[in-house]
Amino acid sequence: MSEICCHVPAGAGAEGKGADCQDGSRAARRRRMEIRRHRLVAERGAEETSRKRRKLEEEPSSTDEEEIEPAKYGVTSVCGRRRDMEDSVSLRPEFLPGHHFFGVFDGHGCSHVATSCGERMHEIVADEARSSGSDDAERWTGVMERSFARMDAEAVGSRSRASGAEAAPNCRCELQLPKCDHVGSTAVVAVVGPRHLIVANCGDSRAVICRGGAAIPLSSDHKPDRPDELERIQAAGGRVIFWDGARVFGVLAMSRAIGDSYLKPFVIPDPEVRVLERKDGEDEFLILASDGLWDVVSNEVACHVVRSCVRSKAKRRGGRSSPTSNLSPRQSSGSGSSSGDEAQNESGGCAAGAGSESDDEEVDEACAEAAILLTKLAIARQSPDNVSVVVVNLRRRPRF
Repeated sequence: MSEICCHVPAGAGAEGKGADCQDGSRAARRRRMEIRRHRLVAERGAEETSRKRRKLEEEPSSTDEEEIEPAKYGVTSVCGRRRDMEDSVSLRPEFLPGHHFFGVFDGHGCSHVATSCGERMHEIVADEARSSGSDDAERWTGVMERSFARMDAEAVGSRSRASGAEAAPNCRCELQLPKCDHVGSTAVVAVVGPRHLIVANCGDSRAVICRGGAAIPLSSDHKPDRPDELERIQAAGGRVIFWDGARVFGVLAMSRAIGDSYLKPFVIPDPEVRVLERKDGEDEFLILASDGLWDVVSNEVACHVVRSCVRSKAKRRGGRSSPTSNLSPRQSSGSGSSSGDEAQNESGGCAAGAGSESDDEEVDEACAEAAILLTKLAIARQSPDNVSVVVVNLRRRPRF
């Protein structure tokens, strides 16, 4: 059997083997670099996916807790049977992220303290809220108490440093005194947040919420003959004299107010604060009003009027015009007001405004209509005082 031999030159075999090794090492290196590149891309993709997943996991809880709802409200303010308009209304949507501020201030003696409260109270509350950390009830109670104390100090201090017309050229005080210490104002303030409703009251204005169809007062009028207030005034050495109703020293018909430095320490600016957790599906609306309304209209009647307006407006869906259409441009601020300030007509007309959210436009118009009807009802029932009403819709949008 013959052998088959294959002869390969020595030089050629070594050279071919070296070339094959070099090609193999290059290919292996390329494969390793490709694998490494894919691994880096995969790791970065996994990290990005993990980061996005964590963000998505965090965002639903934060939006659930701090979902920003647009402010939806209606407001009227009428001089009524008084000679001068001494009420002031403050509407400040988004004065803090996700929080809306509403306030009604009923002045007495003159309007400048109520006006100062309307211009400054929300700024003070925002400043105090930013300096606090948590969002619990204790925090908001402290915020409101400090805010009312600061507002009172500003109201008293500004007048004690001023001299008549130089300090307040638009002031309507009958006695232009260097120290105008006989002027004050009540204050009822509401902060509508994503989780809580905070109400602070000082004086005889009032806040009422409609929850589950029931009218629930969120404040108690500070009248001098209220048992705890009477005891406090007498303990401080004061007296309550019944002269056309209970009055501190026969003068002031309320036991708490901002200003009124001549009646301190019997009349104090300390607010009573209530913090409620919002309940979706139960909270319907909030009413803030001066005593010009509450002296002649009960809580239940006021809530019934507002609920009727909301229901009828939802049924009509724009079929008929609302009472705001009969107001002149000067009397009505209309919808979509950026500042939220309420223009007051001192000649006895009413000023009205409504929230500007288009998806819930019929509800906002219903709030404005309800505020106007409540004001008309108070005047029809012979209310002798200025009447200011704010109706805030507390219904949330359904979340899907």
